[in-house]
Amino acid sequence: MNCISREKKDTSLVGNIYKGRVVKILPGMQSAFVDIGLEKAAFLYVGDIMTEIAEYCTSLVDTDPEKIGIYTKTANPYKSLLIEELIQEGQCLLVQVSKDPIGTKGSRVTSYIALPGRYVVVMPNVEHVGISRRIENEERRAELKKIASEIKPNGVGIIMRTVSEDATADEIKRDLEFLLLLCENIQKKGEQASAPHLIYSDIDLVFRSVRDFMGHDAGRLIIDSAEEHERVKGFAKTYFPKLLGQIELYEGREPIFYAFGIELDISRALDRRVWLKSGGYIVIDQTEAMTVIDVNTGKFVGKGDLEETILKTDLEAAKEIAYQIRIRNLGGIIIIDFIDLERLENREKVFSAFVNAMKKDRTKSNIYSLSELGIVQMTRKRVRESLGHILREQCPYCEGNGFIKSTKTVVYEIFRRLKKINPPHNSVVEIKSNPAVADLLSDDERTGIEEIENTYGIKVIVKKDIARHQESYEISIL
Repeated sequence: MNCISREKKDTSLVGNIYKGRVVKILPGMQSAFVDIGLEKAAFLYVGDIMTEIAEYCTSLVDTDPEKIGIYTKTANPYKSLLIEELIQEGQCLLVQVSKDPIGTKGSRVTSYIALPGRYVVVMPNVEHVGISRRIENEERRAELKKIASEIKPNGVGIIMRTVSEDATADEIKRDLEFLLLLCENIQKKGEQASAPHLIYSDIDLVFRSVRDFMGHDAGRLIIDSAEEHERVKGFAKTYFPKLLGQIELYEGREPIFYAFGIELDISRALDRRVWLKSGGYIVIDQTEAMTVIDVNTGKFVGKGDLEETILKTDLEAAKEIAYQIRIRNLGGIIIIDFIDLERLENREKVFSAFVNAMKKDRTKSNIYSLSELGIVQMTRKRVRESLGHILREQCPYCEGNGFIKSTKTVVYEIFRRLKKINPPHNSVVEIKSNPAVADLLSDDERTGIEEIENTYGIKVIVKKDIARHQESYEISIL
């Protein structure tokens, strides 16, 4: 019996490795759908397929057998190879989730497996050595590249993570040895399992926090559960003993989220409007296609001239926007409308402040120059759902529109509907509507009802239905 994974909705799948089966190939989109055992099939793009070119050399023109090697993103001499030449329906593949399901889309997967450790990321079947771009010291980058080249086996790619900047060669080597053993186990399990099957699941959120953030990005990890504290310390003792002293148990009486201001941060991260300390504010609107952020002076009037007031607001907003982008995990296209400044040097100050604030972000982004209208365009890699989509649900009343028809609009719609029905003379017409609409029909718009009664010679009865949506109504001829 196949082991089909049924993941919780709020659990990230990124990093999980599955043995999947190709269920449909879309030549027009150069992509395929892969069944990995989830509710929706995963999406695999042609650029995310790694395969042995030798299998397809007969279909290639002027192929030199001595040059045939591994098909990779970084060095692919056969760019014209089509997805239908690489895979076929029913074929089983080992794939890793690179993006969680977002909205109505299923997961995005790749056959380029990457296994992150504390200091390195291992990529089987890829000849590559990389150094984290956040390590800026050129001398240390050269040292790490030398270490990586010396310990890396053939046919394996490795990337030195940011925390490796402070690691010894022995620590890096031990981390690599563990990941290579993990690669071997995944390969064996993948060969034995039938598709669809979950082959490997990344460690949970708490352990990932220790592995990925402790030391370089965070000085300490504070846990309010004694049981979880012991579990994490056991994990750190086994894999990262140097971090043991940075893992603390919180024993305060006040809830930990309140004690460290996290509750307020969550509240601010879910609000459409975020106030700045100066009295200004930013408005964040998230749509299907993009996120738009607007900056306003609000209550802040300043003490100097208008240009100075706007500059202070924009500079404060630049830092807050960068923070909100990170905490909300906004992705895709982001448009930021700063308040327009007249002086070029002031516009450049705002842009530089925003770029510097975004340097703290671990997620890849591209920021384009500030326009004359004070607008910044940027893109940020979307891997998971935003915080707002995770912690909130679509409003059942407005169905995600953010607006509903006003009571007066609904009333006039009812009038037009009554005229279209053209009720028989001397009939009784009953209107069931939301209480707010019914009140307006019975009071301020009563003359409209009387006009219809006199025109058609009918009697109109208005009834309230508290369970009815404001836009909904029912007209019956009794």
